[in-house]
Amino acid sequence: MPITTKDQILMRVQKPTRYTGGELNACIKDPGNVDVRFAFCFPDVYEIAMSHLGIKILYHVLNQRADTYCERVFAPWGDMEQEMRARGMKLFALETGDAITNFDIVGFTLQYELSYTNVVNMLDLADIPVWAKDRDERHPLVCAGGPCAYNGEPLADFIDFFMMGEGEDVINEVVDAYKAWKLDGKRSRIAFLEKISQIEGVYVPAFYDVSYHEDGTLKEVVPNNPHAKPRVRKRIMSDFDTAPAPDEIIVPFGEVVHDRVMLEIFRGCIRGCRFCQAGYIYRPVRERKADTLLKLAEELLVTSGYDEISLSSLSTSDYRELKTLTDGLLDITERQKIGLSLPSLRIDNFSLELMQKVQKVRKSGITFAPEAGTQRLRDVINKNITEEHILESTAMLFAGGWTNVKLYFMIGLPTETMEDVRAIADLAQRVLGVYFEAPKEERAKNINITVSTSSFVPKPFTAFQWAAQDSREQIVEKQNALKGAIKSKRIRYSWHDNKTSYLEGVFARGDRRLSKVIYRAVKNGCKFDGWGEFFHFDIWMQSFAECGIDPDFYLRERHYEEVLPWDHIDVGVTKEFFIRENEKAKRAETTPNCREQCAGCGANSFGAGVCFE
Repeated sequence: MPITTKDQILMRVQKPTRYTGGELNACIKDPGNVDVRFAFCFPDVYEIAMSHLGIKILYHVLNQRADTYCERVFAPWGDMEQEMRARGMKLFALETGDAITNFDIVGFTLQYELSYTNVVNMLDLADIPVWAKDRDERHPLVCAGGPCAYNGEPLADFIDFFMMGEGEDVINEVVDAYKAWKLDGKRSRIAFLEKISQIEGVYVPAFYDVSYHEDGTLKEVVPNNPHAKPRVRKRIMSDFDTAPAPDEIIVPFGEVVHDRVMLEIFRGCIRGCRFCQAGYIYRPVRERKADTLLKLAEELLVTSGYDEISLSSLSTSDYRELKTLTDGLLDITERQKIGLSLPSLRIDNFSLELMQKVQKVRKSGITFAPEAGTQRLRDVINKNITEEHILESTAMLFAGGWTNVKLYFMIGLPTETMEDVRAIADLAQRVLGVYFEAPKEERAKNINITVSTSSFVPKPFTAFQWAAQDSREQIVEKQNALKGAIKSKRIRYSWHDNKTSYLEGVFARGDRRLSKVIYRAVKNGCKFDGWGEFFHFDIWMQSFAECGIDPDFYLRERHYEEVLPWDHIDVGVTKEFFIRENEKAKRAETTPNCREQCAGCGANSFGAGVCFE
């Protein structure tokens, strides 16, 4: 058998299984026998992409259609891209190895702002015109979705249309419209975009004009096409119990980040932490029934061969049928020696009995997220946990034999003082004290406490979307203060790089003027900005300067009357609610969770979920 060019390349790169395809449960179809070819692009490396639940769901949804073939496309690592460009090889899909240039739709999922350069780089590597205005009927449609799509403005000049919200239904409606347009001869790209702009959840950025005041703030965003809606409303799956869930998932040849069966138990969050974008954009909370999940778990274990199950949600311990579900899963996992992990547990409803049950097969470390060191600041962010909750839960852990505890905090939160920062060290010390309070003969021999901090980034569609982001100098000062306040060698401190947080903040609340900065940064060599070995902050600063844009402009405090780049997007939660929450934050007043008392956020307009329990 002759060695192909692709084979020669794969012998020269690390981790060739990133590019081979052919994994267990990958979908194999004849591309010549389908009407629509869809390239599902994840703008990161294979190991990250194949850990993401969304790609598994939409891959399953699209490939259930006889008329559609969805294939996976990932960002090639630096060594692979170098080999491809040297040989004039275009970006290809894993299932067939075909270049995606000739696909019908190329769709990106936007999970993280620092993946934006990969989107542009992948289009360039695919030989698809990067700017949407340069594409015509000969080229694939380029679309995007995911959490960052709610403010997709920094990418607006590259993307033909965005899909807002949950994609299980809207993606089928878009494919139906594309199929009809293709059968009609693909006579006008604009006509197709006008057609799908009528689908709820579809946003065509070219159909909106953006203007600015002299001070650089946004003046208005108005439709320039009669088919465009003044506001684009997100889509949700109202009945989540019957929402599509794959009973077969692809099993990678190589190791990926989350190499296990994932059960999505519910969407949304009842808690209302004021910094958390996911908690708001996925409202209202909708659950799957325990029986549905147990059946799905059995099927996935059989079809995948995995030896671990993880429950997926924003707050696992808020699932109402958790005991029924875990008891049922334990019957399966103990019998088959399969691990069960419960991430996203809250400190205030932590159960040692539950943790002891689920970790019979294998015991791992525990992560708690107090988020702030003082009660005042925890009330500001509406965390709704107390120090008593934290100490009681860690005491239970130590009594149960756990020795590895990670405490996760944010620094740079609105109204934060140096006293709040140093209080993180005090809280960690009190947690350590709880360990030593236990009788020596009862506690484990070693204790490892890790304090981890990330830098707060204000995000759209949160109560803090108007807040200023701390400067890099302020973050470094706070990190050093915390470092100096930690006295015990048993407490380890790790922190997030302030440069990546800075850039994340710029693009999180950015506008269309940033498209040219992203393009310039890619031309200057930026890509994989979430990876330390690729990230070049100095090149980014050079790119901003070359485009005449001050990145600090996007980190400033905003005012309620200012037009925000995402104001024409409707996530169901109202701006008036966010203003009320921001004002309560300034007074350090808390808001009860959705099951305790409705706060009138507006999500009941969807007619589903926790609002109607």
